[in-house]
Amino acid sequence: MDSIVNLLCAAVLAGVPLLFGTLGEILTEKSGNLNLGVEGMMYMGAIAGMAGVYFPELWFGEIQSTALCLVLAILCSFLCAALGALIYGFLTITLRANQNVTGLTLTIFGVGFGNFFGDVISRGNASGYMALSSSAKTAFNTGLFSFMEPRAEGSVIFGYIYKLFFSYNTLVYLGIVLAIILAWFFNKTRVGLNLRAVGEDPATADAAGINVNRYKYLATVLGGGICGLGGMYISMVTCNGVWIYDCVSGKGWIAVALVIFATWSPLRALIGSLVFGGLSIMRLYVPLGIPMQIYDIFPYLATVLVLVFTSIRQSKEHAMPKHCGLNYFREER
Repeated sequence: MDSIVNLLCAAVLAGVPLLFGTLGEILTEKSGNLNLGVEGMMYMGAIAGMAGVYFPELWFGEIQSTALCLVLAILCSFLCAALGALIYGFLTITLRANQNVTGLTLTIFGVGFGNFFGDVISRGNASGYMALSSSAKTAFNTGLFSFMEPRAEGSVIFGYIYKLFFSYNTLVYLGIVLAIILAWFFNKTRVGLNLRAVGEDPATADAAGINVNRYKYLATVLGGGICGLGGMYISMVTCNGVWIYDCVSGKGWIAVALVIFATWSPLRALIGSLVFGGLSIMRLYVPLGIPMQIYDIFPYLATVLVLVFTSIRQSKEHAMPKHCGLNYFREER
């Protein structure tokens, strides 16, 4: 029982960056923009979130406030990744550049951006690497409901419940709440329904008085910022506040596939991120007597299978937005 609970908890923690990347891309694609630059935006968020805490500590001393560390990292990572998405939006929405090529270019740019500045900042440090203080690291690894831990130690059942539902850091719960909010937004709000209309048929939405470009820009920029939070989670939680070269390592591409796995549903993205998170850490909890390299290909193998099966079993209810990947030119209506 302990092994199963530990595996599930580790799967949740490993799946959170995938969840942020998937939610950001779902929001973007709902507007009709296919942004393949998720990997790049995650790198931008990873370095910006870490730098947003590192430099204030370098200038003003160690930050003791947990809330301040979280706010600085979230704000910096969101804004930096949103800037990358804004560049993508300008090229594809205003200049009507090819979305696939622009997204791939954003990935190349973002990966280089993150690794370059991470390397530059690390070399400028006397220790040769960029790392946050112990108090800043604690802010991203302490459970949000850690005050319940003493009670959990006195009961086996309550201990399992605490580990499965209440032992995670703040960013885990932020991702879950964000998924619920997006699901409500798409299905229950007028703005969300307008956004879906833009992604399905922008000409009809435009004729109905909806400002198509405004919706596309807002969804793309906000979606990019959410993707950046996934990168920040990797640098702050997965890497424990130490910059590691090439830290995102393909998770952005898995997030793109997870959008299809989740059939553009934020709530199903919760399940998908849990499954893929479990596959990524299976080698630590499920010994099968196979080389470690085989374990490493499990998430990518699952990605290929998802793409194959969803291509075979297509349904209108769970299909991607009809105008996704296509540029809209008002004069062509």
